[in-house]
Amino acid sequence: MNPPDEIVRSASIHWEGDVARGRGSIATESGKVSADYSFGTRFSGDPGTNPEELLGASHAACFTMALSAVLTRAGHAPTSLDSTAKVQLSKDGPGFTITSIALAVTGVVPGITQADFEKYAGDAKESCPLSKALKAVPITLEATLST
Repeated sequence: MNPPDEIVRSASIHWEGDVARGRGSIATESGKVSADYSFGTRFSGDPGTNPEELLGASHAACFTMALSAVLTRAGHAPTSLDSTAKVQLSKDGPGFTITSIALAVTGVVPGITQADFEKYAGDAKESCPLSKALKAVPITLEATLST
């Protein structure tokens, strides 16, 4: 099965109020993601989500699918892959900047070595569309083969 040459996905945001006391809601085109966010959810740990968490989830999902594809093409279909992406937001003068993303993956992949898994994971990191889009941010990778 081949994917189409071009796909457009969308998400929508509704915001009310000033930045410090306002609130927003996030919804995806599919309807599968719907969440509230605010200054407090982004900077104080209040219940809800935030842009960095959503970016991390998207990046980890993209990378994991890319790794599954790389492994499968190499003849090593994974039994399981578990990934995380930690997105660091740092003060930058009057605002904030995403200063790094740390990807980590643990995989159960029969028939390969740790070194092979690290190579395949590195290839997936480079080929993942979100990694490509985020080239302005340093992205690290930790890959662990599990049995």
